[in-house]
Amino acid sequence: MNDRPDVARAVDADGVHLGQDDLPVAAARRVLGPGKLVGVSTHDPAELAGALAAGADDVGVGPVWATASKVGALAPRGLGLVRAARRAAAVPLVAIGGIGPDTAPDALAAGADAVAMIAALVRAPDPAAAVRTALARLAAVRR
Repeated sequence: MNDRPDVARAVDADGVHLGQDDLPVAAARRVLGPGKLVGVSTHDPAELAGALAAGADDVGVGPVWATASKVGALAPRGLGLVRAARRAAAVPLVAIGGIGPDTAPDALAAGADAVAMIAALVRAPDPAAAVRTALARLAAVRR
């Protein structure tokens, strides 16, 4: 569930993903209850350090590349942010921002455990075909 620990609790979701302007990790945990996951979006090493110090279970890092799915998105951070996050964090990393079937393998090679694709899939002429292509490329990287 994105941004809303109250809704995540109401629907018994596995957890919540928080942005920098959302509730702090500790407050989200109080709302969610025990055993739930809290992830945090980060955009630079300082935000990453803060999320890790707060006890985030996973972190999103980005935007790695320019993104078309968020109005007013921050400038791309590049794969350097993913590499730096991997060195600093023992928790799972999710690369986000401009990720598509062609760029996902580079994000994984830089240290991301997972990638978030939005525009490359939902804005594709054939979203189902785009998902199949993305999954095939990701499977090839994981072999």
